[in-house]
This record gives sequence, C-alpha cells and structure tokens, in this order.
Amino acid sequence: MAGHTSTRTGSTGRSGARAKTALVLMAVSLLLVSGCGKNEEEGALEKTVNVKVWTVGKKPVRPFIETIGSLTASEEVSVSSEVDGVLREVPVDEGTPVSRGMALARVDSTDYRLGADNAEAALKQAEAALANIRAEFGRKEALFREELLTRQQFDDVTLRKTVAERDLDRARVVLSLAREKLGKTSVLSPLQGMVKEKRVSAGDFVRAGMPLMTIVRVDPLKLSFTIAEKDVSQLRAGQDVTFSVDPYPGREFSGRVSLVYPSLDERTRSLRAEALVPNGAFELKPGFFARVKIFTGESREAVVVPATSILYEGTRVRVFLREGSAARERSVKLGAKYGELVEVLEGLKGGENLIVVGQNNLVGGVKVHAVQ
Repeated sequence: MAGHTSTRTGSTGRSGARAKTALVLMAVSLLLVSGCGKNEEEGALEKTVNVKVWTVGKKPVRPFIETIGSLTASEEVSVSSEVDGVLREVPVDEGTPVSRGMALARVDSTDYRLGADNAEAALKQAEAALANIRAEFGRKEALFREELLTRQQFDDVTLRKTVAERDLDRARVVLSLAREKLGKTSVLSPLQGMVKEKRVSAGDFVRAGMPLMTIVRVDPLKLSFTIAEKDVSQLRAGQDVTFSVDPYPGREFSGRVSLVYPSLDERTRSLRAEALVPNGAFELKPGFFARVKIFTGESREAVVVPATSILYEGTRVRVFLREGSAARERSVKLGAKYGELVEVLEGLKGGENLIVVGQNNLVGGVKVHAVQ
C-alpha cells in the first residue's frame, strides 16, 4: 500500500509541472504579441510623410459672380443709299475702320447737280419777277390812294404780287430739295466703327433704300452674359467686370455693367445682362467667348486658403497643419469661394503652416517633412 501511494504522488507532481510550464509559455506569448503591437503602432507614428505646406495669411478679396459670355458690337447699322443712281466710288472694304461722317460710297451726281443748278436759276427768276411786281405794286398803291386807279386794277396787282411771293417760296423749297439730293449722292457713315459687310461695288446701280453695307461700332464693345436666378439680387448696373478670352491667355480685360434685363428667361431660369468694354486698340473682336467675373462688393482683407487643402467628412470640415515636425488636425468654418481660394471664417488666423499636398491620408501626430 505504501509503494502504491508513492507512485500516485509522483504522477501528480509531474502533471502540475507541465501545467506551470504551459502557463509560463502562454504568458510569454502574450507579452510578445503585446510588444509587437506596440512596436507596430510606434512604427506608424515614427513614419515620416512628405508634404507641401502653405503659409496662412490674409489677402485682399472681393466677392464676385462667375459666368460666361460673349462679345458683340455695341451698335450695328445697315447703311443704305437715299437716292437712285450708279455708284462711282466705294472707297472702303470689309474691315476698314471708318469715322462718323466719312464717305462710304458716292453715287453719280451729274443729274442731281444739274437739277440743283436749274433750281437755283428758277429761284433767281422768281426773285426778279417778285421784285418787278413789288415795284409795280408800289406805284399802283399810290395811285389807288389818290383815287386815280380803280379797285379792280389795284386788286389785280395785289394778286399778282401774292402769286409771285408764293412762286419764290416754292422755288426756294425746290432748290433746297435739289441740294439735299445732291448732298445725298455721298453715302456717309452714321457712326465710328468698322465695315462688317460690303454688298456693292463701283459701277453697281442702286436705288433709294437699298442696303449697301453694314457698319459695326467696336469701341466700346458689348459683353453679353447671363447669371443664375439665385444670384440676381447681387447684380446691378455700374458694377465692375473683368473677363479673359482665349486669344490673349493670361490677360484680363475690364468693363462695367450697363444693362440688366427686366425679366428672367423662363426656360433657363437665368437673367441676361450687358457690360460696356473699352476697345480703343481694337484687340477684342465681336464673337469672342469670354470667362466673366462680376464684382458684387468692395475689396476687403480675409484669411484664405487653397480650396484643395480642405477635407470634408460629413458636416465636418477640417485641415491639417504642420506644427513642428508633426501633423495636427483642425476644424474650420468656411466662407465664400474666390476662384481657387476659399475664405476661412473660423479655425485659422494667419501664420500657420497649412498642409496643402499629402494631407488626404494623414492622421494627427504623424511626422511630416515639408518639401518644395
């Protein structure tokens, strides 16, 4: 019995030793796993991310509406002849600059000059006839007062004087019309601009009212554009406008709102407006496509940042800053957008190093390195 009891005790001891060994191994494994996790986290935080930074500061900004538009001539006139005849001269061509009152074409004036000469001769004859009648009237009036002339004789000379006066008035009118027609043989430009279209040549026979050419006024030009219904309350005549056109990359041209149409286009829910644009050098041409900014307020200082640096997460808006060698997250409140910049109303005050490239995959505390 004593020997049997000793055997069981030894077996139990060996089992306990194995259990203790298993517990020790498990503890060591847990410590190793825990240590690896911490090392991985520390490794992630120790990783350095290359970024680009932008120094936050206040800049002058001016609220504006962006749209597109096109340039058109401020005036367009179809020029016609006012008399019939053969064109003897057409001294302009398409694209020719013209000034107000400049001769665009000349109709053969021979017949009209003869008509004016004849009317002038008729006027002189009427003046002479009236002078003779008035002299006769003076003599017979004196005789009539002395009762040496009958009433019928006096009435006859009075009537002839009246007829002669009317003949003189008629001759003056005829001469005036003849001279006016003679003057209209020269077709004059009604405005300063350029010849857009020429429809006739020297030698053509034209009739009164027949269109000869089209003149356009290109200084100033008219910039036509539309704005969305939501922006209508911000638009008014007199506002400054800037715009760019493809033929002159990198350049900006300016103008001023001159007309706001009274009603919206029901189909597009947009409002038409126009601005006058100086064009003294004739660089701008009717038909150019324009990218337009209409300034709706005065310039002011504001904190602005590149729109690409902003991160959106639901209703939350945030940015990353470089503080020392680490990235720090900060929530911001945005205001108006100004092209590629956006105003920050709350969260930044200026002087901070804003991360503008590489911020999409950052977390707070990650080490960053600013590159050029």
